[in-house]
Amino acid sequence: MANTIGKSWLVAKVGGALLKDGAALQSVLQVLQQLQTRYAVVLVHGGGDTTQALLEALDFSSEKIDGVRVTPKAHIPYVVGALAGTVNSEICAQAKVAGLNPVGLTLLDGGMCKAQITEPRFGSVGKVSPADSNLLTMLSNGDYLPVVASIACDEVGNLLNVNADDAAAVVAQLLSAELLLLSDVAGVLDQDKQLISQLDSAQISSLTEQNVIQGGMVVKVNSALATANQTQKSVFISSWKTPEQMLALLKGQSCGTCIVPNLQADSSKGTSL
Repeated sequence: MANTIGKSWLVAKVGGALLKDGAALQSVLQVLQQLQTRYAVVLVHGGGDTTQALLEALDFSSEKIDGVRVTPKAHIPYVVGALAGTVNSEICAQAKVAGLNPVGLTLLDGGMCKAQITEPRFGSVGKVSPADSNLLTMLSNGDYLPVVASIACDEVGNLLNVNADDAAAVVAQLLSAELLLLSDVAGVLDQDKQLISQLDSAQISSLTEQNVIQGGMVVKVNSALATANQTQKSVFISSWKTPEQMLALLKGQSCGTCIVPNLQADSSKGTSL
């Protein structure tokens, strides 16, 4: 799926650790500006560190279950304020400095995603699915950079916190986009802490069983694989600490760890750029 000006879509996701490093954020945004010469770019973000700091300042206790932040309904006004307010506005401000033209959004804007409660034990945490791409297409055609906070709402208007990796994956599915997940590690590492350049579903299953892939990376990799299978395009897990590596995408090359979809993995070892 291309937008109406003929560019391929690229969804980039950034998280809380990057947001604490202003210089690194600026470097990533400058690279995204260069990537706009080839791609219609959408930036999706979380902001767990900012959210956690606010909840602690308000003397709210916060816990995670299986890597998911439990979000009681009483926390939602503050989670929304942190993610859709403070973090989103800070990213947009820095994007303007980088020469971009940002528009701050959430997953509920323009009806881009549908959402429902994931599981009652997680509280107001949402599971999202793609719905309507019209708003993102319109903004991209106007040379804007959509900056999407991982906040959604259900069909009766309850605001929901969404895992940012899942949010980025669903936006990528909505747009049939390539997906770039940026974290503070170079990609998926093997047992010797060396970068794995490419993974398919069989390798992911094996390495997860061996506990080589563990913790938060399990969620990230599984979400990446599901997105790759849905879009039939590669998903990249790379580091915001070396944003210049992202420029390889301009040449149709890979960066970080490339997660390949099942069909592609069965027929070819190349990437589907």
